[in-house]
Amino acid sequence: MSNTPLSPAKTSIPLLPKDLNFEGGDSPASTTATYPAKRRKIDSSLPDPREEDVLLDDECLTDVNPFTSEFKPSKWQGTINNVVKAIVSIRFSQVAAFDTEGPETSEASGFIVDAKNGIILTNRHVACSGPFVGEAICHDHEEVDVYPIYRDPVHDFGFLKFDPKKIKYMPLTQVELRPELAKVGLDIRVVGNDAGEKLSILAGSISRLDRNTPEYGDLTYNDFNTFYLQAASSTSGGSSGSPVIDIDGNAVALQAGGHTKAATDFFLPLDRVKRALSFIQKGKIVPRGDIQAQFMYRPFDEARRLGLRPETEEKLRKAFPDEIGLLVVETVLPEGPAYQKIEEGDILLTINGEYITKFVPFEEMLDSSVGKEITMTIERGGLPMELKIMVGDLHAITPDRYVEIGGSTLNEVSYQLARAYCVPCRGVYVASPSGMFRLDGPDNGWVIKSVNNKETPTLNAFVSVMKTIPDRSRIPVVYYSIADVHTILVAVVQVERHWSSFRMAVRNDKTGLWDFVNLGEPVAPKTIEPSTKHFVQLDDSLGPAKDLIRCLVKVNFSIPCRLDGFPRSRKQGAGVIVDKERGLVIVSRSVVPFSMGDLTLNVADSIVIPAKVLFLHPTHNFVVVQYDPKLLGDTDVMSAPFSDKTLLQGHKVTLVAHNHNQRPVCLNTVVTDIACVTIPHNGTPRFRAMNLDAITLDTPLALQCSTGLLADSNGLVQGLWMNFLGERNMNGRDNEYHLGIHISAVRNVLDRLRNGEQDIGLRSINVELIPIQMAQAAAMGLPDKWISRVEQANPSKHQLFMIKRTEAGYESSKVLKELDLVLSVNGKVITRMYEMDIQYETEELEMTILRAKKEMVVKVKTSPVSGDGTSRVVFWAGATLQEPHKAVLQQSNTLPSRIYISSRSKGSPAYMYGLVPTMWITHINSKQVVTLDDLIRAVKDIEDNTYVRVRCVSFDNVPVMLSVKMVNHYFPLAEMIRDPNAECGWSKKE
Repeated sequence: MSNTPLSPAKTSIPLLPKDLNFEGGDSPASTTATYPAKRRKIDSSLPDPREEDVLLDDECLTDVNPFTSEFKPSKWQGTINNVVKAIVSIRFSQVAAFDTEGPETSEASGFIVDAKNGIILTNRHVACSGPFVGEAICHDHEEVDVYPIYRDPVHDFGFLKFDPKKIKYMPLTQVELRPELAKVGLDIRVVGNDAGEKLSILAGSISRLDRNTPEYGDLTYNDFNTFYLQAASSTSGGSSGSPVIDIDGNAVALQAGGHTKAATDFFLPLDRVKRALSFIQKGKIVPRGDIQAQFMYRPFDEARRLGLRPETEEKLRKAFPDEIGLLVVETVLPEGPAYQKIEEGDILLTINGEYITKFVPFEEMLDSSVGKEITMTIERGGLPMELKIMVGDLHAITPDRYVEIGGSTLNEVSYQLARAYCVPCRGVYVASPSGMFRLDGPDNGWVIKSVNNKETPTLNAFVSVMKTIPDRSRIPVVYYSIADVHTILVAVVQVERHWSSFRMAVRNDKTGLWDFVNLGEPVAPKTIEPSTKHFVQLDDSLGPAKDLIRCLVKVNFSIPCRLDGFPRSRKQGAGVIVDKERGLVIVSRSVVPFSMGDLTLNVADSIVIPAKVLFLHPTHNFVVVQYDPKLLGDTDVMSAPFSDKTLLQGHKVTLVAHNHNQRPVCLNTVVTDIACVTIPHNGTPRFRAMNLDAITLDTPLALQCSTGLLADSNGLVQGLWMNFLGERNMNGRDNEYHLGIHISAVRNVLDRLRNGEQDIGLRSINVELIPIQMAQAAAMGLPDKWISRVEQANPSKHQLFMIKRTEAGYESSKVLKELDLVLSVNGKVITRMYEMDIQYETEELEMTILRAKKEMVVKVKTSPVSGDGTSRVVFWAGATLQEPHKAVLQQSNTLPSRIYISSRSKGSPAYMYGLVPTMWITHINSKQVVTLDDLIRAVKDIEDNTYVRVRCVSFDNVPVMLSVKMVNHYFPLAEMIRDPNAECGWSKKE
């Protein structure tokens, strides 16, 4: 048995990164999602004198015997037993991209510091700078909801609040904060929980009290303007938010990060933490002052090189005998309070007359002087200077709101980012580079400079500009990367106000939620006026085929959410005009996989017009879309003239297409082969073409062309050249194949559309066929008489077809079996794939098949197959649910239900609790659900913030029971239904 092998013509490099909002499963055999314990790590494998490296996630705390210390092991045992009752495991999600962090789900630790008021101390990167949803699991496995009440603007700590009354079975205890007890050589333990299931302990001793803050990478959170404690330990494990305790059970520091390849951990001192807690306990706002400058601790030898005078050093050493260094200016932010006053390399001596050599008194001065002027004495290159600087409010430059529009989230540039790149602390930052603001250039780090030629220096200005722009307008956006302010870029984007809301989220520390404020209804799209433009003219030497360039248009398709396993959120390609009077265009299904999305056509590189999907072929790789011909005025578009002659191997053809740079290509070549090919199926089911004869050409240039025409010497079109989406390769990229199809494959559908049919459907036996040669067929029991009939029916290619797969849920699967050989249909021997097209308009077929060396005649009923594709989507708990699409039915032998998880949003309950794409949902709270309507009825009245028991079946038919918490504030139940009367073709129900 053989099949035409199909290898990728090239490795397709995605134009876009993986969508930040929705993720699809990578394998039908995916297991319940797990997520890493939250832990900041820096890698010591790369040389860097300041030990700066990238952020990594590490495993939870490694189990270590807590009683190996020589110092009072029995007392350590008692201390640990008391402390663990105050330690909690935190399971949390940041539900939306904000500032330096994207949506994520993780686990970490925390510990109770106020049992009476229910306050937990953990890290800032656990409390999240953005919208937070989470719960804490106590030592006795009681679970309680938590929400952030404070995240420090700079330092890596935050406080979560819970209701102490909800803890019923365990007396609440707290850990006292004693920062003054941290000393070099102190024997310590880092105690944390791994999802509340096991006690994990890290033993070590403090080796440094004055380490500069570690760097975790670019465009992510980094602490500064503080010392960190460093500990020598026997393992590099550890969990964020764990307390660092002494033998008396006092917290002397907070676990924050560590090296990935060294036995070193970094702890945050608790001086500023204890101060913040005291304000919070009194119900007051925590005052935080700053002059928008970063300082670093430098030893005296470095300070001397920067110009520290000998007499100053002598005076300091006498006043502070144990001191070995000073604070030196590292970065001064433009336009900040200290700008053009202090400079990088300035050595700080005094503030308001007091010598300052440590970060704690330095910050105490600033925090107690918010809105006031301070007097700062510095030395610059050996020259003493006295400066007066106004102290700003650190909370005022810390974003606490963001805007959602067009699938993107944007917030004001934070002090974190501004400090990292030494730019002014202002501007509109694209926190989630997706949807409308998926701009060209690096993956992230974009700052919007202007929209539609109007400056947007603040988030309020951005909102004001966007309110005035009509929906679907094409506007210029000027932007730059925060990492490269010298390069100004521009992109033309289409305003999207019809798929997603335009709203602002504002942080509410009293409720822990981010309150949404609708920013108004969209301005109606402008009426598109007809326009006349002209195509480029190719050289006359190319012959009659040169005019076919007027049949090609560029196609852009933007997708608001992940459906049908399709891997992209935006796709570009080309289409072929086949009827200019009716505005019909043929496009590859690798460009337009379904109808949900914004489809535009670029005609003659000058006119951009909208289009809509009319028909999606269920097995062949083409879509018919339609535009309004009136919008093109007298533009010299051309309908592709079809030839009645069938292309055969060896025929000369002219390829007219767009190459990978979207430039026109016209060249003469030869058909090398016409064969039934099999596109490899992907791990996550998604559309793939099958059951068609594909054309290959004798030119490598064809592999760079996505869509085009195959024409004869008279300029008549005999075939279409298309790109086919294949499987994902080992590098995580999607293979694309470039092949031709006969024009006869699209003619039937086009004729029906021209005759005015509205809802075109086909009939199908819903099987996948592959070719088989006579030698293999004979070995499977094919009689010689059938071999003779095959030779007579097709002298040029002796082959039959074998059923490779049947589709679950159809009548044909009860009659036809996998590995059946198809001999004839309605009395005709089938040796060419297009001869099976008879199924599309016939209710029943009489098929002669060979099964297990036995010839038999069976009656096979065809089933209707819609040309609409997916027409209904339900969003629940952050999961995208739909009816199993055709690729799912092809790859699965069973159909547990008709509720299929297509994708899920990062940071959502679906992501946190393990609703994995490619699963089916079969039960809600022990009640069977079969259809999407069943699921809606089962979940619509479930109270918010409660758990739902969800029984699922994996793609490998493994049942699993999950508990999913409802978070309706961020992830409400919603439904999208295809609606021809709606402006975008779909209507939404909530």
